Amino acid sequence: MSLNSKFILVNNVKMPINASEKEAFSVAKGRLSRLGLAGAAAKYSIYRRSVDARKKPDIYFVYSVLVEGSFNGVVGERLARADMALVNPHAKPEIVLGDGELSAPPLIVGAGPAGLFAALLLAESGYNPVILERGGSVAERQEAVRKFNLTHILDTDTNIQFGAGGAGTFSDGKLVTRVNDALSGYILERFVEFGAPEDIRYIAKPHIGTDILSLVVERMIDRICALGGSIHYHTKFISPIISGGELCGVKTDGGDFPAGALILAIGHSARDTYMNLISGGFVVEPKPFSVGMRIEHLTEDIDRAMYGDMAGDERLGHAEYALSNDTKARGTYTFCMCPGGEVVAAASEDGGVVVNGMSYHSRSGRNSNSAVVATIFREDYGATPTAAIEFQRNIERRAFQTGGGEYRAPIITVGDFLHGKQGSEPTRITPTYMNGENVRLANPNDFLPSYVCDSIKSAILAFDRKISGFAAHDAILTGAETRTSAPVRIMRDPETRVAVGYRNIYPAGEGAGYAGGITSAALDGAKSALALMKVYRPISK
Repeated sequence: MSLNSKFILVNNVKMPINASEKEAFSVAKGRLSRLGLAGAAAKYSIYRRSVDARKKPDIYFVYSVLVEGSFNGVVGERLARADMALVNPHAKPEIVLGDGELSAPPLIVGAGPAGLFAALLLAESGYNPVILERGGSVAERQEAVRKFNLTHILDTDTNIQFGAGGAGTFSDGKLVTRVNDALSGYILERFVEFGAPEDIRYIAKPHIGTDILSLVVERMIDRICALGGSIHYHTKFISPIISGGELCGVKTDGGDFPAGALILAIGHSARDTYMNLISGGFVVEPKPFSVGMRIEHLTEDIDRAMYGDMAGDERLGHAEYALSNDTKARGTYTFCMCPGGEVVAAASEDGGVVVNGMSYHSRSGRNSNSAVVATIFREDYGATPTAAIEFQRNIERRAFQTGGGEYRAPIITVGDFLHGKQGSEPTRITPTYMNGENVRLANPNDFLPSYVCDSIKSAILAFDRKISGFAAHDAILTGAETRTSAPVRIMRDPETRVAVGYRNIYPAGEGAGYAGGITSAALDGAKSALALMKVYRPISK
C-alpha cells in the first residue's frame, strides 16, 4: 500500500542519556538514508521519549523521532519493516455539524475530563453547553479536602472524587493512555494550551501534577464560560425528564433544567446516580474491576533499585514502574504509580475508607506509592450492577470499621503481611495517609476478600524479583483501594454513542465505563460531543 504523508516516525532510537537530541536526529537520519529517504526530510523533532533502565549500569533514553518532509508515495509496509511509520501527529477532531434542532442547550453532567472536553468542543462550535456538577469549584474542593484531613468531616459531594476536574484533579495528573487513537495528541495539545507543561507532548509517561492540573481545570472552565457555556456547581443530577419518548430536560436537587441533549459524564464514583439510572430503565451492565491496597516505599529506594548509581540524576527524574503478575486464576498489577507522592483519603460516602495516590508536579515527596490490586470478575460479586457497586462499598465500610472509625485507614507493614503477622509499627518508611496521623495497624483480611490478599502477596514477591526491595519488610500497605475503575457500564450504541433506548442521551467517559484515566476519558468525552454535533446544529449559529 502506498500512502501520502508529510511525517515519518522513526522508532526505537536508543541513545545514552548524555547524548543530545541532535545526535538522536542524526541516528534517525542515518536510518532514513538506508531507505533512500533522508534527502526528503526537512525537519526533525522528538515525538516520544522513554527511559530504558533494564541493563544497569547502562541507562538509555529511547526516542521516537518525528521527521517532516516530502514522503509522497512511500510504502507503509516498507517503513514498518524498518521500525518506522507514516503518521499524522497533528490530527484534530473532524467537526461535522448536523441540521437537527436542539430545543435547549445540551447539558453535560459532570465536570471531569470527559465532561470538560465535551463542553469545550461544544462551546467552541456555538452550542452554549450547560455543565451540571454535584461538587464545588477547584478552590472549594481544595478547602473541603483540607478540612477533611484536619477534622475528619467528609463532604459527600465536594471531595477528592467530586467537583471541578473530577477525581483526576487530586491525583498525579497522569496522561498515560493505552488507547491507540490519533486524537490522543490533540488532547495533550489542549492541556498544554491551558497551562500544562510542554514536556507532556513527548515524555512517554506524561504527568501534570495536581498543583498544575488544578489551574488547567480552572482555565478550561473559564474558556467554556467565555464562549457561551455555563457551569452550575452543587447541582446533583437525579434523572432525565422524558416527554413523548424524547429527552426534554433533567431533574436535579436544585430544580429542573431544560435540555436538548444530555452527555452523562458522571465519573466512576457516582453510585447514587448509577442507581437512579438503573431504576429509571437505562441498560447498565456490570463489568470487571480491581481492588486492593496502596504500597509505599521511600522514593530514593525505588530510584536506586531502578536506576542504580544514576539514581538522583535530574535528567531521569524519579523512577516509575508498572508491574503485573498474571496467573490462570487472577491478574494482579500495580496501578497509578505516584513517584514522590502521597496516599490520599479519597472517600466520597459516609462510613467508608478509600485511598488513592496523588503527587505534585515536582514529585518531591519522601515516599513513592502505587496501587497493588487484583482483578474482580463478575462471578465474584454476583454479576449484577447493584452487586458490583455493593461489593466495592462493602470493602470500604469494612476498612472504615477495621480502622476504628473517623476515616482512619488500616495499614500493615509488608513484612507482617507476607508472614501472616500483625503489629509491627512503621519505622524507616512512614505512611502518608492524612499526614500519617490517622492510621491504624490492622489485618487486610478483615476488609479484603482472602483471594485478593493471597493474590497481592504472590504479586509482591513476584514484583520483588523485578524491582529489588519491592517486598521490603518495612514498606507500608494502606487500604482500601477500590475506585480503580467504574464497576458498571452504561450501554450505548457503538456508532451513534447514544444510550440504548434513547435518541439524545450520550454516556461518556470513565463513569460510563468507556475510559480508564484522564486522557482516555477526555478523548471519550470529546468524541461524544462530536457525535452530538453531527446530529444537531449549534444554538448560536
